[in-house]
Parts: sequence; structure tokens; C-alpha cells
Amino acid sequence: MVAAPKNSASRATVKPVAMPSPGSRYLHLLLFFLLFTIPFIALHFGLLNLPYFWDEQGQFVPTALDLLRNGSWVAHSVVPNIHPPGVELYLVLWYKVFGYSIVITRFAMLLVAGAGLLALFLLSIELCRGVPGLPAFLPPVLLLLSPLFFMQGMMAQLDMPAMTLALVALLLFIRKRFAASALVCVALVLVKETGAVTALALFCVLLWKRQFKFASYYLGVPVALGAWLMLLHHKTGYWTGDPGFAQYNIWYSLQPVHVLTSFLRHLFYLFFAEFRWIGTVLILLLRKRLWAYRSFDWAVTGLVCAANFLLVTLLGGAALERYLLPVLPVFYIVVTIALWQLPKLPRLAIGTALSAGLICSLFWNPPYPFPFENNYAMVDFVELQEAASYYIQHRLPGARIATAWPYTAGLRDPDFGFVDRPQKVIETNDFHFDSIKAIPRDKYDALVVYTRTWAPGGGILSFPPVREFLSKFYGYEPEITRAQCASLGLQLEASWERRGQVITIYVRMRSRNHMPASENSASGDHAAIAAGS
Repeated sequence: MVAAPKNSASRATVKPVAMPSPGSRYLHLLLFFLLFTIPFIALHFGLLNLPYFWDEQGQFVPTALDLLRNGSWVAHSVVPNIHPPGVELYLVLWYKVFGYSIVITRFAMLLVAGAGLLALFLLSIELCRGVPGLPAFLPPVLLLLSPLFFMQGMMAQLDMPAMTLALVALLLFIRKRFAASALVCVALVLVKETGAVTALALFCVLLWKRQFKFASYYLGVPVALGAWLMLLHHKTGYWTGDPGFAQYNIWYSLQPVHVLTSFLRHLFYLFFAEFRWIGTVLILLLRKRLWAYRSFDWAVTGLVCAANFLLVTLLGGAALERYLLPVLPVFYIVVTIALWQLPKLPRLAIGTALSAGLICSLFWNPPYPFPFENNYAMVDFVELQEAASYYIQHRLPGARIATAWPYTAGLRDPDFGFVDRPQKVIETNDFHFDSIKAIPRDKYDALVVYTRTWAPGGGILSFPPVREFLSKFYGYEPEITRAQCASLGLQLEASWERRGQVITIYVRMRSRNHMPASENSASGDHAAIAAGS
């Protein structure tokens, strides 16, 4: 037996290390939250008053205002759908304290995005164990620089908050805080119904490990979702809130061609688009080294990502890239671990190249159709509509405006930031010639046509086989031309263009001739009006 040391100096060497207090840990979390959130808000500062885009004004903000002003959990000012009102409730809490405004909406969503960056940082610490240095800081930086997250971070939509909650639920699960993880999953499913797949994956892991008590915590998720669906069915008579929603997002999306196209589109976006191919190539080259980091935590993370990827491939008629937000952060963690296998200079060079590619992709539009909300094209889209709205109010007062959703919502409702007073609007589903021709000519005085599908000259839509495929399976048709408008008795009044997007106002000469004299000519100041907006 070895005798214990008797001198006091030896005894001092075995003194236990004091654990940080809960207050200290919370202070550290707050500091890291501010570290990620303040720069993110600062980068969006000039956009805080930007009017709403597409589904923001077409669905989520009107639903929040219905809850704020009428206490209605199910939307009535717009067509309701299956999406739970979690985000709308969060916004209403802000509106109750500070009043409703676009700035408050943007700021509230940016705080949720900042929480997502913090959650990714903490998850990276868990999944990067064994990697020397400070790799956990890189994934939040790469996510922040990603065009999709950069734009979604300020928008009143569901996918970025769902990403944040999914990361928190996964983090708590890895830390074996199953009750807290299950509670976050309840919040997740009340933000977006597809979040149930994350809870299901974690539930199945615990069942596989025969930890039935912990697995039972996640049974609250279907109870919460079921309660919302019952309320929705009671109010609307439909389990999805609207039969058209179910047709488009379930039955239409399950068609084989749509499933294959959605799978390839999501695969391309996640691993190749926006210069992420740099990270993908690196992962493939270093796959044997990465395999050494396999663990139970990584198996759970992979299962959650695979479940989310499969679900958004099968469901969702639009197959939008923002549906991948719960998966994208994990890709950046894998890229980070791969980078840390390299010497310092190659790591710095490749990391800089990937970061620069993400930044460039924020402003560079690809040569194929993509949702404008994926990068700064969203800002161009909204600011063009601002310019046209200003012109309509000041140069075409009282005119009946025909245009397509969701711009119709922006012209009708001053809450959305485009107009000071409601305009008279006639809504059409799209800008196909037949759709415009079907509107009785005596029902509108002006037509506003704007870019809804990104189709640059020389892009992929210039190839006939691509157009034929999109026409056959997705109903693609070119937008109405100036010559076709002339055949309907419409004359070009004003037009604005920004980085390939265009918005144009056509008027009927009869309507123009009956307007007040002071408003009766387009005096060539269109560019000034657009700049002033």
C-alpha cells in the first residue's frame, strides 16, 4: 500500500476544482448570445423597416394581427391553413408591449435567429469534442453568412424559428436532459407542424435504447399537435384548415416526378449551391478521418437530419429551400471538423474561400429559377413593389389595380408597409396571358406586372427541354408581354428594374384620360420615384 503524502503542499495538489455557479453559466450564455446577435442585428439595421415579402404579408403577419386584434387563434383575414400559431403568438407578445410595427416584427425575429446561432454554437461544442482548438465558433459564423439564413433571420416566417427550436431540442437530448428536450419539442410543433419529425426521431432513439420512461416525455408532442388540429377542424371544418392547402402540399407533392425533383433540388442546395460544394468536396476527401469522430451523439444528429430531409422531400408543394434550415447548420459542423483536419494555412484558405462564396451568393443570383427569399433578391423584390406603390398612390389615385397575389395584400392593407391608404385591387393568380385576358376589361384601370419567376436571359430556362419539363409538370408559362398587354387595350405607364427583376404598370387610355389633369402624365420621374422609395 502506498502511503498518502503527509505534507500540506502535497495535499494542496488534490484540491477539487470549483464548478461554475448556475448564475455564472447563465451570464456566459447571455454574453455569447449577445456576441452572435448584436452583429447579426447590425448587419440588418438598414432593413428593419423593409415592408413584408410574399408569405409574410400573405399569411403570417395577417394571422398575427388577427390574434392581436380579435383574439382569433385561427386566421380569418386570410385563408387559414395547418400551420400552428406559435410564431404569431410570439409576435403578439411583442406587439402587446411595444405596439405593432414592421420594425418590431423584424427585431423580434432577429432575436430568435440570434438564439439559433447560440444553439448552434453550443451544439457544435458537443459534436466537436476531440477536435483541438476552438472549432465551435466557425459553424455559427458560416450559418450567419449563409444567404438563406441571413434573409430568413429577419422574416416573419416559420422555418427559422423551427430551426432554432430543433437545434435546442437536439442539444438538450445529447446532454440527456430529456424532459427539457421534450418540452422544447412541444414548442417546436406549435411553431411548425413538421417539427413533429424531430420529436419522432428522438422518441424512436429512446425506444431503441429501451429508455421507455424518457421516451414517454415526448408523447406530449402529438397531444399538443392534436389539440391544435382539433381546434382548426372545429373552426374551419378541415383538418388542414383549407382543402387547397392539403391538395397542394400533400397529394400534389407526393407525385413521383415532384418527389424526385424535390429530392434533387434539396440535395443540390444543401451540398452544392452557394459555394457549399467547397465543403462537400472537403468532406468527401477527408471522409476516412471524419469517420473517427463517429459517436452515439452523431448517430442521433444524423437521424434527425435524415428525418427532416426526407419529410421536406415528400411534403410541401413549393419544395422551398428554407425547409432545409434545420439541417443546414449540421452541414456546417461537419465542414468545420473536416477543416480542422488540415494544417493551419490550408484550413484558413479553404475556410476563407467558403465564407467569401457565401457572401457573394447573398448578392449573386443563379442562372436558374430560385425563390427570391433565398438571398438579397428579396430586398430588390420588395423595394420594386414599394416604388410601384408610391407611384400608384401619387399618380394613379382611385385607379382599380389588377395584379397578382401577394402584392394585392400589400396594396389593400397599410399594415404591410406599401401604402398609406387601401387601394382598389382586382386579384389574379398569375401573369399568364390567359389569366389576365379572363378579367373583364371594365373591372380594372391599371395592371401591375412584376417578376414572379427568376428567368434571366441565357439562363437554364432558355433551353427548350427545361421549359417543356416545367410546363408539363409545374404549369410554367411566360409572363404576359408588352405586346399582349397592348392587345388588351393596355399601354405602358411606368417601369422599374433592379438586378434583373422588373415591375411594370400598364393603364387603359380611357382610364388615364378620365384622371385629374395634375395626375395625367408620366413626367419621366420614374427613376426618382423608385430611388425615393
